[in-house]
Amino acid sequence: MRGFYTILLLVLSNAFMTLAWYGHLKFKDMKWSQSLPLIVVILISWGIALFEYILQVPANRLGFKEHGGPFTLVQLKVIQEVITLVVFFIFSTLFFKTESFRMNHLIGFLFLVLAVYFIFKK
Repeated sequence: MRGFYTILLLVLSNAFMTLAWYGHLKFKDMKWSQSLPLIVVILISWGIALFEYILQVPANRLGFKEHGGPFTLVQLKVIQEVITLVVFFIFSTLFFKTESFRMNHLIGFLFLVLAVYFIFKK
C-alpha cells in the first residue's frame, strides 16, 4: 500500500510542478495576467510549486526503503522521472494544442519504460 500511496503522491506533486513550470506560458491567454511583471509570475509559480513540495517530500519518505517503503533511492528517482514525463505529456496535449506528439517521442518514452524495467530488475 505504501508503494501505491507513494506513486499517487508523486503523480499529484508532478501535476502541481508541471503547472508551476509551464502553466505561466498560457498566462498571455488570460486577460487578468497579460501585463504581470516577471517577478509576479515567478511568485505565482513558487506558490503553485509549494504544493508540489508538500506532496513530494511525503511521497519520497513514504516510499523510501530506509523509511519502511518499498523503493530504493534509484527506483524512486526513475519512477519520478517517468511520472514527470507522463504528466507533462498529458498537460502539453491538453493545454498546448500547438505541440505535436511524434514517433520519436513515442520511441523515447519506450526507452524510459525499458529504463524502469532494468532499474527494478533484480
